[in-house]
Amino acid sequence: MPAIVGVAQVISLGNSSVFHIGDVYKIMPFSNAKTFSGAGSFNTGESLNLTNHLSNTNTNDPDTIDSANLLNM
Repeated sequence: MPAIVGVAQVISLGNSSVFHIGDVYKIMPFSNAKTFSGAGSFNTGESLNLTNHLSNTNTNDPDTIDSANLLNM
């Protein structure tokens, strides 16, 4: 079903963002990143009480190539 879209104002887009209005054929990223973080790293809130006595982050990545964006054009 076709989409009818009015005015859209885009102030800025980040490097790995996707801007989508209406019907699309495909949405594919043009960048990728790998993030390592420990326990409780991405928690948000007003009052958090975290207890991580023995926490470590395994950053060993034996493969050299992850999912590539080679054909995303």
